[in-house]
Amino acid sequence: MGYRSFDSYAQEYDAWFIENSNVLESEVRLVASCLDDAGDVLSIGCGSGLFEKILADDYGIIISKGIEPSAAMAEIAASRGMEVMIATGEEADYGIEEFDTVLFNGCPCYMQDLGLALRKAYASLRKGGKVVVIDVPKESPYGLIYNLALSVGTWDHPLLEGCVPLMPYPIELVRQANWRTTADKAELIRQVGFENLTFSQTLTASPCYSHLMVEEPCEGYDRGSYVAITAYKH
Repeated sequence: MGYRSFDSYAQEYDAWFIENSNVLESEVRLVASCLDDAGDVLSIGCGSGLFEKILADDYGIIISKGIEPSAAMAEIAASRGMEVMIATGEEADYGIEEFDTVLFNGCPCYMQDLGLALRKAYASLRKGGKVVVIDVPKESPYGLIYNLALSVGTWDHPLLEGCVPLMPYPIELVRQANWRTTADKAELIRQVGFENLTFSQTLTASPCYSHLMVEEPCEGYDRGSYVAITAYKH
């Protein structure tokens, strides 16, 4: 995993989300909708802490602890008030029964062994705690267009003309990702022992139009390009 790419793109990562403000807000609303009564939250792959900062400021949802492999990203998150362990989601020590919620927001596609991270999340949760796994599904419009850009090696290609988001995700970061289907992630979550899975989604518009409006999250996983799976430890 080339985490140094995220070190090089730490500022660009924030800038991409801030300039795509409607996409950012749609995604934040999905995350917030999954964090009712979240209690003590651990954020895996917290990046620059941008989502956590917005959740705190706009929704009163406090996430003070995170794990992030990119030192440059972690430094920005720390400047935003988070306590961040610099490690991969697979390598880090999450603790035992320390949290009520473990959040994987946008990071599963950058993990080589998501199952291992989920097992650590399960152990770190108190009884009745929940895991929230949010990412771009491989089968979604964004997932398909990302993989097309990956296969041709650039956003500037005739096959993508007229289809590309207003400000496409940096191709260097696309190259680092391995998107999984919603079904694949749900199966991994069940294998760990989590139960009562529920699904919610946003970014249901075509990628080239998703910047035009803020979407409210809705149930399901059949058309969204950002899908959340919530499951519980019993």
